[in-house]
Amino acid sequence: MALMPRLRRLLRRPRPVSRVGARRPTDSRRRGDTVHEDALRAKLQDDPNDGPSFDALAELVRRHAAEPSSPDDPLAAVPEEERIAAADLAVWSLAEELAGHPRAWRPLLELARLSVADDPEGAMRRFTTATERDGTGQALAIGLRMLREADLPVEALGLGVGHWRVREHVPEVGRQLVLAALEADRVFEARRHLEALEAHPDQSAVAAMRPELTAAVEGAEVTGSPT
Repeated sequence: MALMPRLRRLLRRPRPVSRVGARRPTDSRRRGDTVHEDALRAKLQDDPNDGPSFDALAELVRRHAAEPSSPDDPLAAVPEEERIAAADLAVWSLAEELAGHPRAWRPLLELARLSVADDPEGAMRRFTTATERDGTGQALAIGLRMLREADLPVEALGLGVGHWRVREHVPEVGRQLVLAALEADRVFEARRHLEALEAHPDQSAVAAMRPELTAAVEGAEVTGSPT
């Protein structure tokens, strides 16, 4: 089931929503997690785009939201579907909190990923804002990959073509654009994006990905995919 309907079902339950994703009372089993969580939150206050720290904290809040604290916890009787929704809501709340930082782009990408199936327009706004907050192109590359994974290669192309600065962004942006174009059956466009990578200043990185991309483009050309 998609995220938004699951969250709506969760919110309609009589159980207080504020418990979802909230830190559990600390016991001997949780004390280590609490210290770790505090350390991760401190890192993310300084740098909300710290990928390893964000992923680790998201995993912590997801686990704490989905698992009961004791056999008598009401969550123990909640269906698995709603446990997953509770975990998603906890990660959503975390990302929403961190996205308020003016330099934050990684939390925006997580919000976009969680909402792309149910609110594609809202997700695209989040992808765009994340891209505009990051001058390196990392946010754009990750956003393009997320859109491809959501089976939205045309939307990925729209985002990438409108924001790609080949001389300033990481070469992974170009790679993602080539793959998105191929998935959208736009082989000529894929070829153009591949050729554009020749202008990137880090030609050693481009050289490492060129064989894979060249083979993919030439294979699509041979099979006669429409352009």
